[in-house]
Amino acid sequence: MRWTSMLAIYSLFWVLSAFLVMPFGLKTPDEVEGHVVEKGHATSAPVNFQPKRIALRATILAVVLFGLYYANYVNEWITPQDLNFFGTPPVKDLGY
Repeated sequence: MRWTSMLAIYSLFWVLSAFLVMPFGLKTPDEVEGHVVEKGHATSAPVNFQPKRIALRATILAVVLFGLYYANYVNEWITPQDLNFFGTPPVKDLGY
């Protein structure tokens, strides 16, 4: 596998991981005592948004997921033939 393919696949895993870990640990103003929502702000907006923590968590999860993906790529634990649930397609006779 080329390094550019590895980088592209890792990037996809990272973006997926970022969206997966983003909601964990966030609190809305309703969950924090004494927090007043200012005029014009959404009441559902998180109070403690920390993008560095989200990026760190996403990086760790993406490394684990990519590691599993690469190990499967090298060792061929699951191949495309394993995912063929409908069998082989019928061969059409074209009459040549």
